[in-house]
Amino acid sequence: MKWEVVIGLETHAQLSTVSKIFSGASTAFGAAPNTQACAVDLALPGVLPVPNKGAVERAIRFGLAVGGTINRRSVFARKNYFYPDLPKGYQISQYEIPVVQGGTLTIEVAGVRPDDQAVDKVVRLTRAHLEEDAGKSLHEDYRGMTGIDLNRAGTPLLEIVSEPDLRSAEEAIAYAKQLHELVQWHGICDGNMQEGSFRCDANVSVRPVGQKELGTRCEIKNLNSFRFMEKAIEYEVRRQVALIEDGGRVVQETRLYDPDKDETRSMRSKEDAMDYRYFPDPDLPPLVIDEAWIERVRAAMPETQEAKKARFMSQYALSAYDARLLSTSRATADYFESCVNTLRIQSPELDLSRLAKASANSILGMVITALKRDEVDISSSPVSAEELAWIIINTERGAISLKTAKEELFPRMWAANLAAMRDERAKPVHGFVVATLPRMTASISATVTKLISAMGAEQISDTGVIEKIVDEVLAANVQQVADFKAGKEKAFNSLVGQVMKATKGKANPAQVNELLRKKLPG
Repeated sequence: MKWEVVIGLETHAQLSTVSKIFSGASTAFGAAPNTQACAVDLALPGVLPVPNKGAVERAIRFGLAVGGTINRRSVFARKNYFYPDLPKGYQISQYEIPVVQGGTLTIEVAGVRPDDQAVDKVVRLTRAHLEEDAGKSLHEDYRGMTGIDLNRAGTPLLEIVSEPDLRSAEEAIAYAKQLHELVQWHGICDGNMQEGSFRCDANVSVRPVGQKELGTRCEIKNLNSFRFMEKAIEYEVRRQVALIEDGGRVVQETRLYDPDKDETRSMRSKEDAMDYRYFPDPDLPPLVIDEAWIERVRAAMPETQEAKKARFMSQYALSAYDARLLSTSRATADYFESCVNTLRIQSPELDLSRLAKASANSILGMVITALKRDEVDISSSPVSAEELAWIIINTERGAISLKTAKEELFPRMWAANLAAMRDERAKPVHGFVVATLPRMTASISATVTKLISAMGAEQISDTGVIEKIVDEVLAANVQQVADFKAGKEKAFNSLVGQVMKATKGKANPAQVNELLRKKLPG
């Protein structure tokens, strides 16, 4: 029997506010246990919750970004359950009337055959509602006891629920990654999965192909990495299919993924809404959002990711591939445009599309590689966009070769600046340290030029100098000249190499090629 996989995701995105959803306590990560839990978070007698305006605005922003309906009136409800890290004995959430209903998210999915192009798939969203997070139970180092840290209690969350439109682990990952990009792009959530800012629960079921009725679903909780999510879903699908084919039945339950054993295991029976005894919170009036508020939020939203990608292609003549990678995050897109704008101002004589392509190649090659290696975010790049622009300017103007820029100049600047960023007392690397931002363009230009000079890396572009070396190489390599005359093109490449070796790689390659072609017998 052939089986169809059905997946829906519930995503908890921690909103990027500095204070909690119903109190003024800090949401900063990494504080000592129970140092960021105020009287409201602890549910002490007599305290009352007050909604965080910033949290509501981020929910509105999300609704506008996905084309959902912003409910002009939504209701906070009490979700009742008992757990040690839930001080009130209930969680403030939204149930019948959430702040956002509907909306869609478009993802790319693989074609039917391996050689098919990726196609767009629209995933429907059910809702997005505001709620508070619970605290955290700590089981390690307590000798059979459990510690409770209430720092997270009251942290603002936006729970985003998809329809069961996903049909494979790959589609689920594509959806989660696209959602992850979207909430970061619009400043809704910082997306830090290691800190628990973006967590997914996967509802997984299987059914025979062609059957309309959904199978019994199991929910896999708290998946905080895309790799674990994929593995957890794939395991759960295999488990459910094997269970049914062996004559058993799937029981609706909540499961956890164990990455060490690469398996899901039962956590508890799956609750239904009735188990939580939802009712409107008597301490919180309905949340009313008027048109003026929505329009203020809309006006403050940045250019969308898709619009920026399209503009990069039309304005800078970038390929769809380059434009997509450069618009993965707002920080990357801003870095690219800062680099191009510096180039445009400092080198108006050069072709814009050529400068944009050179910027894209440098960012997607040198910069991104170095960022990943040193685990640095592009917003804190040791080589600023303006510095990268001056490296490109010197390359385009022929002051240095592309090889020198990639293998010597950029690595030295990167290493020196990284050392200075991480330790103000750090000694200069290769005798060179660039001051951290803000940096004046004029000083950047002078500093890059000074470094090129100190490295002895200036490109030789004097035709007379190069011609003299070409003549010497031709005179010393009579056999290779004869081979070239006999039609052996490899001999030409060998002669180019000899000239470059004689100039220690500093000769302008285009000039070397032109002079050799001119001087060699036809």
